[in-house]
Amino acid sequence: MKHILITRFSAMGDVAMTVPVINLLAQQHSDVKITILTRQRFVPFYQWMPKNVKVKGINLDDYKGLPGLHRLYRHLRPLNIDAVADLHDVLRTKVLRALFRMHGTRVAVIDKGRAEKKALIGKGIDVEPLKPMVQRYADTFEELGLHVDITSKSCITIPASESSKITSLVGEKKKGECWVGIAPFAAHEQKIYTLEKMQRVAQTLAEQGCRVFLFGAGKKESDILSSWEEKGIESVCGKLGGLTNEIILMSQLNCMLAMDSANMHIAAMIGTPVVSIWGATHPKAGFTPWAQPEENIIHIEGMPCRPCSIYGNKACIWGDMRCMTRLSIDTVARRVLQTVKVKE
Repeated sequence: MKHILITRFSAMGDVAMTVPVINLLAQQHSDVKITILTRQRFVPFYQWMPKNVKVKGINLDDYKGLPGLHRLYRHLRPLNIDAVADLHDVLRTKVLRALFRMHGTRVAVIDKGRAEKKALIGKGIDVEPLKPMVQRYADTFEELGLHVDITSKSCITIPASESSKITSLVGEKKKGECWVGIAPFAAHEQKIYTLEKMQRVAQTLAEQGCRVFLFGAGKKESDILSSWEEKGIESVCGKLGGLTNEIILMSQLNCMLAMDSANMHIAAMIGTPVVSIWGATHPKAGFTPWAQPEENIIHIEGMPCRPCSIYGNKACIWGDMRCMTRLSIDTVARRVLQTVKVKE
């Protein structure tokens, strides 16, 4: 095999989870050319890949419907693709891979384990953990004869020279200085730790000498994070000039505190220590952050209602989000401080 096309368009966290696996695929099969097809806004995830990896970012609005997908296929054909790895398995990628298959291209499709995940709902303490998504990605490549050993837990390495891109924005990190990132938001409310408590966590970390950076997106989140700013705590929401600089800043952190969210996976893919908070969702569903210790995954055990849903998009059956509201500020802050090895 000379050239493989990998498709994954969303969601942001799922795309970020492909990064360490594709990185290992490229390292372990350096003779194979790899092209990643994704949304244009996710291209920065792949910019520090090995030389045999190329990324093609597209605007999906440019390829709407069957005519649009057929046009996209025609644009891809000159690349002389030998095989397609569909890591998404949605209608758009189903059509695209069908077009490749019709012309004799070998295709492998991810097994998302949808039935297994559905069976997990409300039984988080009674069943074995499901296969991690990163292993499902690796299994898809295996179908094409490309074995990927993910046990090395290798992460993307961002060159030290890249830090200069953010120095003018946040300053240079001094020797011995502790930088902590906090990303308090997620796609769904049920995955968000109580904001009042998270603000207090940020204050506790700042009181312990950490420089705290707050990550978010959009005006609503920006307004909330701006209201948290005080000595030692600063919002970088919308201030870094784009995703690339946000990733570079994350690479400079001693720890990232995040929800079960895209920021959790972005920080993990570049090897930044991550402390993650889980509420309505559950680590057993297979979405744990790459190469992170189990003790850094914070959630309340012994709640048989968890997970309420796999993606956190269902309302709490009790109406009080007890999986989040009962999680103490001290528990969260202590875990971060233990991770960064700051004396409490």
